[in-house]
Amino acid sequence: MLDFLQGYEYTILKGAWVTIEVALLSLIVAVLLGMLGALAKLSPYRIARICATAYTTIIRGIPDLVLMMLIFFGGQVLLNNSLYSLNEQINEWMTSYNSAHEWTAYLPDYVDVSPFSAGILTIGFIFGAYMTETFRGAIMAVDKGELEAAKAYGMSSVMSFRRILLPQMIRHAIPGFGNNWLVLLKTTALVSIIGLDDMVRVGALAAGSTKMPFTFYMTVSVIFLFFTSVSIALLRLLERKYTLHTR
Repeated sequence: MLDFLQGYEYTILKGAWVTIEVALLSLIVAVLLGMLGALAKLSPYRIARICATAYTTIIRGIPDLVLMMLIFFGGQVLLNNSLYSLNEQINEWMTSYNSAHEWTAYLPDYVDVSPFSAGILTIGFIFGAYMTETFRGAIMAVDKGELEAAKAYGMSSVMSFRRILLPQMIRHAIPGFGNNWLVLLKTTALVSIIGLDDMVRVGALAAGSTKMPFTFYMTVSVIFLFFTSVSIALLRLLERKYTLHTR
């Protein structure tokens, strides 16, 4: 049935699984950063608000492709240069005590950042900024009177967050969260430029070896469309669940 893929069926499916793994793990990172960023922006502490505002402003102002290359290529060079300098300083310090050989064996000379880890952290870091604004707006949409009533009733801050704020925040955040997830899912295509064998990279390699670019890029497009269609259906179910009592 899939003979038109010239034997690349398993490779494409394996790449599709890598794409889903990157997307879901990046989503976890983005949600955690988004919640922290939203709470920081609404914090009474000025330094927390400044840091969160700087984070969202910088990340949303730089293209995703540039950030991917900056963090993976530039960050790896910066990390290893810093590690080299640290090694030199430690060796110089220990040499003065005639015991450098006791320490150098424990210090790595080079750190090779995994494209898989780099892709997850970069995409999660990028979309954490967008999730920050989504969650901030959702928290602000919750009636403050209900939180005050929970406090007057004797609820702790943790309990009022879990039973009052969080359920209503989710209801308000679902539309923005869904849009961010769909964009994040498509943004995973960028990990192909850092050498990760995701669906896009595998499709590109197959297209180059078989001289059939339309076939393989169309296959990748259809799989992405399938992923987004399933996501939209699940998001609708989630939205229906959290808006049931409001209808």
